[in-house]
Amino acid sequence: MLKVVKNWEFFLLLVLVLEFVVFGSLNNKFLQPVRIFSNITNYISICIISLFVTMVMITGGIDIQASSIVGLTSITIGVLWNDFGFSIWAAVGAAILLAALCGALSGFFVAYCGVQPMVVTLGGSFLYSGLGLVISRMSAIPAYQGISGFPSKNEDGTFSSFRWLGNAKLFGSWKVPVQIVIFLILVILMYIILHKTKYGRSIFLIGVNPQAAEYSGINTRLIKMSTYMLTGVGASIAGILLTSQLNSSKYDLGSTYTLSIITAVVLGGTLSTGGKGSIIGTALASLVICMLRFGLTLCFGISSQNLDLPVGVMLLLVVSGRQLIRIVRHLDS
Repeated sequence: MLKVVKNWEFFLLLVLVLEFVVFGSLNNKFLQPVRIFSNITNYISICIISLFVTMVMITGGIDIQASSIVGLTSITIGVLWNDFGFSIWAAVGAAILLAALCGALSGFFVAYCGVQPMVVTLGGSFLYSGLGLVISRMSAIPAYQGISGFPSKNEDGTFSSFRWLGNAKLFGSWKVPVQIVIFLILVILMYIILHKTKYGRSIFLIGVNPQAAEYSGINTRLIKMSTYMLTGVGASIAGILLTSQLNSSKYDLGSTYTLSIITAVVLGGTLSTGGKGSIIGTALASLVICMLRFGLTLCFGISSQNLDLPVGVMLLLVVSGRQLIRIVRHLDS
């Protein structure tokens, strides 16, 4: 029991419960399931991408280009479907492939060329945003308007195929958005991959000691590159869901996500130096940030433009607190 109490994930769960208690007491609208589901759905892209970025940071890297891949995925789907005559699912498949290639390209420079991950992914964020803008200009529709009118509803009023991903509700009267279900499935899948497979153990070992991992027969370069490629796929999933939900394809969707993504991963217990991290921790941390933003807006009227401030403060406190603890432990030893 003591081990559970000391667990960081348990602490995050307590914080999440505390948010419900505090914000719920200030405004009972905070506790309405419809509002909670709606808020999580609006934030779900960040939650999903954070799961994949966790693996990158455990290897000792960082990925700040994922938000640009969200927009690239979105506009690729729109242009291929609207202007090139692709079926909607063929366009989705092509967008996922493009996102995976973008992640693999950045991962190649990090793993095989030895370029600093921050430099590579910063350059990637500009490159892929620019690529998204170039693709948007292939459309007859102006880039600032976005592409809309995706296949919508069937005759019985239910959302069809693509739009179903972003708008359907499941489990009858519970009306749980399908995006939340997809997120939970990804949490389980990523947990198994990272914590229960040889591939996941290799990721941790690379973060702790790359040389030891190499000597033990692990292809460290390939695994590093694969984590960036998977993050590209994760960003494409977020872009697909966001496009489906908004019924709009734009090259700049998700462009403001970077700070929240990195904060969720670090707050979830992943060390910026690598070697330690948790999928469950990241999932809980992303929900903590999500509920914090929701509560501050609902209870204190803070505008959405100012919500990056408390998230940034949270990131600084977590990083500074860990460094202080490390210094104290070093002095005690």
